[in-house]
Amino acid sequence: MVDSFSSFSDAFLFEAERHAAWGAAQLEALMGFLPEGEWSADLEACRYQQGGVELRVGVLGTYDMNDRSWMWGWANPGLRGREVAALAGAVERYGRAHGIPELTAEVLDLSGFEDPRRAAETLAFAGMGVAEAPGYIGAPAGPTTQVYFLPDDPQVPRPALDPIALPRVLLTGAGLIGHSARHVVEGYLDHHGAPYRAEPARIVADLPGGAGTADITFDSLGRIAGVEMKVLPKDPRTL
Repeated sequence: MVDSFSSFSDAFLFEAERHAAWGAAQLEALMGFLPEGEWSADLEACRYQQGGVELRVGVLGTYDMNDRSWMWGWANPGLRGREVAALAGAVERYGRAHGIPELTAEVLDLSGFEDPRRAAETLAFAGMGVAEAPGYIGAPAGPTTQVYFLPDDPQVPRPALDPIALPRVLLTGAGLIGHSARHVVEGYLDHHGAPYRAEPARIVADLPGGAGTADITFDSLGRIAGVEMKVLPKDPRTL
């Protein structure tokens, strides 16, 4: 069954925003880890190889450039029920549990979007986030088909919460989708298990190791207005 979309639902956009900041940092880490080179995949063995590096992966979905449509891995007749589609299946179950139609439609017609390819990348990004995967890999599977893999391998580095980089990471994430900066911030902090206190116009988060706090403020339009780091001096007894 093909479902037509010309815009994404609020439920989907809010979910995608929750993964925007950590997801962007994670994609950067994955691209730095994977060497350039030819790629190959063994779907039966859930294996992906590129530039001498071999990873365990799952198939998240495919994008057809002719039809401008997206098919989830769990819905692909050739992959349905196979181990390589297990991560995509977890995305579908999450979508049903949280009422997100984009995650539960077998095939999405994206031709109504101004930029269907960007819409497909947004679906891949959100799927990566829901699956808590360390990035996603898009690769050409034919003249008009792009396949998206999710790494499922501890080899891929996972960036930690870095107080120095935090302002840049949050602002970068907030600029990706532009739907809800608050969801970007809260999703990033939840992902890293950082305690925080949410107020109407600000979020105050505890930095790792009791190093201090981050005070994130929002303007009247809900955009990030500032990120102020309050670093506590180190206890000389721990030096």
